[in-house]
Amino acid sequence: MPLRATFTGLPCWPLAATLLLGGCQSTPSTVDGGLPAFVSDPMASAPPITRGLDAEGLSTLLGAEMAGQRGDFRRASEGYLAAAERYPVPALAERATFAARFGNDTALMEASALRWRELAPNAQGPNQFLASLSLSRGDWLDSLEQRLAIARTGGNGDIAAFAELAVADEAPLGLLIRPLRDFLDDYTVISPDADALEAQSDVLLGTALIEAALGNTSQAQARLDQVARQAPESEALWLARARLALETGDSRAARDAARRGLELAPNDVRFVLMLAQANIRLGDIQGAEAQTDALLESHGGGEELRVALAQLYLEEERPAPAYRLLQPLIGQENVPDLAYYLLGAVTQAQGDPDNALLYYRQVREGSEFLPSRASAAQMLIDEDRLVDARAFLRIERMRHDTYFSDLVLLEVQLLDAQGMGREAEALLDREVTRTPEDTGLRYLRAMRAFERGDIDLMERDLRRIIDAEPGNAAALNALGYTLADAGPPGRLVEARELIERAYELEPDNPAVLDSMGWVQFRLGDPEAALPWLESAYARMPDQEVAAHLAEVLQALGRSEDARALVRRIQARGGEQPHIDELLQRHPELGAP
Repeated sequence: MPLRATFTGLPCWPLAATLLLGGCQSTPSTVDGGLPAFVSDPMASAPPITRGLDAEGLSTLLGAEMAGQRGDFRRASEGYLAAAERYPVPALAERATFAARFGNDTALMEASALRWRELAPNAQGPNQFLASLSLSRGDWLDSLEQRLAIARTGGNGDIAAFAELAVADEAPLGLLIRPLRDFLDDYTVISPDADALEAQSDVLLGTALIEAALGNTSQAQARLDQVARQAPESEALWLARARLALETGDSRAARDAARRGLELAPNDVRFVLMLAQANIRLGDIQGAEAQTDALLESHGGGEELRVALAQLYLEEERPAPAYRLLQPLIGQENVPDLAYYLLGAVTQAQGDPDNALLYYRQVREGSEFLPSRASAAQMLIDEDRLVDARAFLRIERMRHDTYFSDLVLLEVQLLDAQGMGREAEALLDREVTRTPEDTGLRYLRAMRAFERGDIDLMERDLRRIIDAEPGNAAALNALGYTLADAGPPGRLVEARELIERAYELEPDNPAVLDSMGWVQFRLGDPEAALPWLESAYARMPDQEVAAHLAEVLQALGRSEDARALVRRIQARGGEQPHIDELLQRHPELGAP
């Protein structure tokens, strides 16, 4: 039975009949083609059930259906999943997955999707769900692997779109390129049907985008040439060609690719923007402005588009056309905060810091508030006006009490960047003394104390927070983890109690799960630690959790698994202090 967008009004009996009742020995008659017409004792003459629904299975399924109709999606998902475990019917696991999605229950969604994939290994749906889940928790590699599983069955895993996002979000591209290349080396189109060619082209495009971002432009170009032979009319191909040309500085090729894309998709804003960007880089500002003016006219000159176009010019270091785009917004009601932020940046680029400061200060509380204040303060520092920058932030703290702690943190960071660590500590101490109940500032001071090895100050501040806010899971976890990791052995039980309190408050927090596993390991029980750390890594696959998990795997005699995990993290590149510390203790884990 096809799934619907919502559970409201889903009939119970048709689902049961369609999926399972076909396996029973008898089928009751119906009234008006609807619900079964029962006699006073419908089970009196029924033979024993040897296949299909039994009483418990029917009760579970009906309970799930009724829960879905009431909007209790968690119970609905649990019921469908229980039924899917009892009966190998993919549609039950599929319904469990969708119910968990409506209920926004990540753990249930994952369990249901895994069961769905187990029952229907060639279906694309479960892998799509699992790919989205992995991406939402930052596990780029697992998300890619799920998408490649879809491509192997001839489906479209949206890998080109995934690659665009990975490049934009600075994902571990070095780690992602390997499975893509392995897939293309192994993948052969058995029959040249449209779906199979589209799946391969999608992978080729995604691989090309990541290779271009890694600087492997010749390889990327070869991939695009292959796509051009298979699907020369692909809009995604010309979009990728334009992007690659911009990446390599070939603005003429970018302009030509964008023009070809516009021929195929005249209403695709992305091609218009790329054409404008190529014209800007070619010095054809008049041509670029003609493109952006036409785009504004075709879209009614909306504020959001005007701001986005101004941002494009500003990124290309062309403040004058950016200002011309933004100028009509000045003085209007409800000017977008991003417009004021960009006006500040434009005016700053034009060498007028005082007027830029006025624009920055007009950004209201919201997503652009802190970036605007950070830009304003940094601008003043760059103008050798550190005293003015600090005065500006002090005034902003008085004007915007909601952002008091954030603005103190901003000033601390700016002072640190100027090599003025003592002034940063003095500021933090002064503000904590002035506002002793501000747990945000106290927590910040505790973390900085930990970084410089002052565990006593860290513990005092965290205990002060816990006394004031017994439900502060972050403080409980931070103190518990510190005692587990760096404290004396005699305080491990205390550390576990603190972490357990944090877990009761936030059972799905991967940092807390990591602490739960680590304290178990420090207590000498690696077997108990393993499931906690595996769960933490599944939710937050960073290098610190990976180091803990690898050490526990090593302690359990699973050295090859530990080495594979370390290699996987190292392939991401960048600084990895926890992995480095692990390899100092266990150099054998770095061996090939």
